[in-house]
Amino acid sequence: MLAFLANRLFALGLTLLLATVVIFLVLEIIPGDPARLMLGINATQDAVDVLREQMGLNQPPLQRYWSWVTGLLVGDFGTSYTYSVPVSELILERIVVSLPLALIALTLSTLIAIPVGIYAASHRGRVSDTAVIATTQLGIAIPNFWFALLLVYVFAVSLRLVPAGGFPGWDAGVWEAVKALILPSIALALPQAAILARVTRSAIIETLGEDYVRTARAKGLTYRQTLWRHTLRNAMIPVVTIMGLQFAFLLAGTIIIENVFYLPGLGRLVFQAITQHDLPVVQSVVVLLVATVVLINFLVDIAYAVIDPRLRRSVS
Repeated sequence: MLAFLANRLFALGLTLLLATVVIFLVLEIIPGDPARLMLGINATQDAVDVLREQMGLNQPPLQRYWSWVTGLLVGDFGTSYTYSVPVSELILERIVVSLPLALIALTLSTLIAIPVGIYAASHRGRVSDTAVIATTQLGIAIPNFWFALLLVYVFAVSLRLVPAGGFPGWDAGVWEAVKALILPSIALALPQAAILARVTRSAIIETLGEDYVRTARAKGLTYRQTLWRHTLRNAMIPVVTIMGLQFAFLLAGTIIIENVFYLPGLGRLVFQAITQHDLPVVQSVVVLLVATVVLINFLVDIAYAVIDPRLRRSVS
């Protein structure tokens, strides 16, 4: 097990290092001068040069990369060009919106998808299974921002049950804050639930065809007993994989939803920073999101080893 963990930790560190290099290089080749954008087209060249010096943009790229990476290691994400405050403060302000949003959406997606996937697999070939396949296909095909607009129209505009957008902050009360996240969470969860339900159905059907399942049935176990005792645990590996990837997507891919609902989250922060060419914010937030994805994949690998001990024995 120690060899398994060491192998995964090495891969995690190497991936993060390569990610910082790629992110830095990509942002380096993006056209546009942050100093010129901040001062406007009417600014003199002398004023632009002074601001570039203050922002450290005149330093060689390698030196700027080294300063940035070493700062990340000690928790220093730099200072925002636009807001003139530490990037870490901006991230902390926004992550208290994006993280609960992603967690609520993942919880809703899982609560919907797992039972639906199990039901469809246990009724394979029947009308109910066909209905589930058709519904999930529709859920995959329709973009989440369309769900968002539909939910706003029905529950916020017509029924006036929840706010149409905005975030009152956690100081306004837990229920008020959660209520503002309900519609965006549902809009994010529905397409992901459709994907997870289909993966669950396929994994269970494939596992039901294994020899040990037929042996269990031959020993006298009922279909329900075989499903719950032997099939589900072995079918969970691909399901856990998708759940891990979905959480990373929900945390990193909320730009459209946060803009539809005017939520001050990480997605909207990145969108604003890109339009303003605020490189420290873009670099730091993207690295944070990449680190989240890599860490989740690491945890998924650990979950694999817990579910199937053969995986950790193969590495050790």
